[in-house]
Amino acid sequence: MSDEMGVNDFIDALSQRIVSYLENSDSPGKVVDFLPASSLRKVTDLKLPLEGRGLNSVLDDIDEYLRLCVKTNRAGFMNPLWGGLSLSGFAGEIIANLSNTSMYTYELAPLATLIEQTIISRVGEIIGYPQCAGSLTTGGSNGNMLGVLCARQAMIPTSTQDGFDGREMVIFVSEEAHYSVLMAANVLGIGHRNVVKVSCDDAGRMKPTALEYEIEFARKEGRTPFCVVATAGTTVRGAFDPIKDLADIAHREGLWYHIDAAWGGSCLFSNQLSSLMNGCELADSICWDAHKMLGMPLICSIFIVKDKSILGRVCAHGDSAHYLFHEDTEDVDLGRYSLQCGRRNDALKLWLAWREKGDAGWAKLVDKYHALSNYLEERVNQETSLTMMSSRQWTNICFRYDPQVEGTDLNALNIEVRERMMQGGQFMFSRANIGDDVILRLVISNPKVSEQSLDQLVDDIIKVGDEIINGIPA
Repeated sequence: MSDEMGVNDFIDALSQRIVSYLENSDSPGKVVDFLPASSLRKVTDLKLPLEGRGLNSVLDDIDEYLRLCVKTNRAGFMNPLWGGLSLSGFAGEIIANLSNTSMYTYELAPLATLIEQTIISRVGEIIGYPQCAGSLTTGGSNGNMLGVLCARQAMIPTSTQDGFDGREMVIFVSEEAHYSVLMAANVLGIGHRNVVKVSCDDAGRMKPTALEYEIEFARKEGRTPFCVVATAGTTVRGAFDPIKDLADIAHREGLWYHIDAAWGGSCLFSNQLSSLMNGCELADSICWDAHKMLGMPLICSIFIVKDKSILGRVCAHGDSAHYLFHEDTEDVDLGRYSLQCGRRNDALKLWLAWREKGDAGWAKLVDKYHALSNYLEERVNQETSLTMMSSRQWTNICFRYDPQVEGTDLNALNIEVRERMMQGGQFMFSRANIGDDVILRLVISNPKVSEQSLDQLVDDIIKVGDEIINGIPA
């Protein structure tokens, strides 16, 4: 191909690379050829040139990127709360980028606006909100911040205009809640000190009695409780807080009740697992990430609020944008319910995938992941050198290698087990803490995972652990 590569030639060459990448995910191979950052810098050309190198060089750079990237669509990828690839979602991502619109007005994104409104309405129905408003956001962290913002607006209706002193405002979260609530407190001027981490039971769920105590204690200190954030699917254990019990307390105390369902919200599609979120219709707001268990390309996250007017007032800064928003499109312009102005079309990929799968398809996917998680837990329990470190509600499996050798530093041992597994590159999973214990955390949310790949994972962890115990170098 010449330097004057045409559009068709370039797209053909790009398409060949995409197909090859997808086909290779079914072949034996590593999740990643792991290199430390210092080594990777030395073996790759990252320079930005003064003179452009043309489209041929783009293809070369793509080849290098795909060679070195983490293969998140391989069966061995079980590290974060997402994985795999939805082809229909991928198609939606391509078309959204190709059409390159923004979601702040109906004028700019007519069909995309109606698609997003359809998704928001349908998710509201699933939650149990007859009326709702919402927005697709940059992720669960942004959704949690919106929940706290709405809580502030409900408690202090003038705060959007006049500002507020957040130094005595208190948010209550589980001690195993996602760190994004701390981010929200930082951004909103509330401060980390005023995020109270409520104690959990042995399964990692917020204790209602502890919440009642912390609310009472905060008031005795002269502070102002205003928001409770429950977690439906904690990051490490996948625990679900007692949704209904916490709702009863929050509303009795006059507090806004937000649910971080970024990870666990997909349980609502499953007949056997939806009870994990019983009472979610009582929440004032909820966030949920479709890019996690449903496998949408990052990012695809939804924030929903029961009271449309509160979100509208939180986002009323857009009223000053006379060059964008006009009275005749007030009911359809999505920018009136978003913190962002320019915002990508993340609704299309979810809409296409949902129309491909239907509710029944999502339910089947969720149930499949849960069954595989049961299988892995059973395998762990069958092995004398592996120990489950937490009970399980969702598809997080927390365990560690324990050879039952007296005097062994199990934390150091499991850190090394994971490091060697990372270097081997066949599997990628995370390391976390439960209390003072270092554990291995695997998450099943990848359609490539199978019983066979889980058997290989267990065998490899035991093999690596035994090698460390026996002094065999990596």
